Amino acid sequence: MTTEPTVRPDRPFFSSGPTSKFPGWSLDKLKTDALGRSHRSALGKERLKYAIDLSRELLGIPDDYLIGIVPGSDTGAVELAMWNMLGARPATVAAWESFGNVWIQDAAKQLKLDNLTTLDADYGEIPDLASIGKGDDIVFTWNGTTSGAKIPNTDWIADDREGVTINDATSAIFAQEMDWPKLDATTYSWQKVMGSEAAHGMLILSPRAVERIESYDPPWPLPKIFRVKKGGKLNTAIFEGATINTPSLLATEDYIASLEWAKSIGGRAELIARADRASGVVYDWIDKTDWVEPMVSDPAKRTNTGVCFKFAGDWYDGLDDEAKASVPKKIVKLCEERGVGYDFNGYRDAPPSLRIWCGSTVEADDVAALLPWIEWAYAKVKEELS
Repeated sequence: MTTEPTVRPDRPFFSSGPTSKFPGWSLDKLKTDALGRSHRSALGKERLKYAIDLSRELLGIPDDYLIGIVPGSDTGAVELAMWNMLGARPATVAAWESFGNVWIQDAAKQLKLDNLTTLDADYGEIPDLASIGKGDDIVFTWNGTTSGAKIPNTDWIADDREGVTINDATSAIFAQEMDWPKLDATTYSWQKVMGSEAAHGMLILSPRAVERIESYDPPWPLPKIFRVKKGGKLNTAIFEGATINTPSLLATEDYIASLEWAKSIGGRAELIARADRASGVVYDWIDKTDWVEPMVSDPAKRTNTGVCFKFAGDWYDGLDDEAKASVPKKIVKLCEERGVGYDFNGYRDAPPSLRIWCGSTVEADDVAALLPWIEWAYAKVKEELS
């Protein structure tokens, strides 16, 4: 295709984080009564607690699980769980993309766990999770944000496990069902599937996770923002809106607006369906396009949020490595210059690729409108590099 397409996405926002705002979002949808007030005030705590309660309702989190707002986005929430819970038992950390590998480095080089097993796999693959023993604590990423590979199921987590599970769910939760009985510490951030503002993390703890935190004192120092115990017990106030440090109440209101939007359109079921529809548009296009292939070969392991795909074919295979790496960058640049698609280049550590965010705030029609522009840009790049 050498002629520019005529149909443009209404909302050309395809970044994998921060992601697109929900349809119809505007600043005037945010309540501002709490702005300029202390987060410790009755109003501040009420709004933080409301965000927690809406999250529980939409995600179907069991009543006996605790939900807290913590500093440092998803990274802060994962590391808070690791720093507080690991070291009591043997641990396995599994990774198949860049963020999971950070958790491996944390366990090996920062916490320096004595009895540590690491499992990793190339982009697009999943390691042998069934090899993990039920006596181990487990750290894993539900959905590979930078590879597009998700776990196909939770059958590999034993019902009678002796260890705890720490689940980085940030690019899956709200778009994929969570198997709560298998999950002890689950984390996510506001700027992924809900398209809200960044910097805040969510930490969801099962009763087993609470028991671990209260019964175990790790041998390493804990920074203030990781301290969740008070008098040897879990500080439950953190899970009722009394945050460890000062949150942004403006960001909180933005998250609340996204949750209220989600509730208004049908809740979790519709959020999942929207992600399925948008990602399905991309996968259908990949199937019929001979110069691309999915990053993840197994359909059961393909995400419905950050869809990643690579380039294929004789022309592309004949390029040198530098030219191959330039192809996705040039495609994104051409699309961005025309205002039809922003921030959909593959992750910097991934193979040369494109990554289109298809999470629940993205319209399938906008994804469908982007794809002809990618075809047009590819033809332009092919002409340039040939």
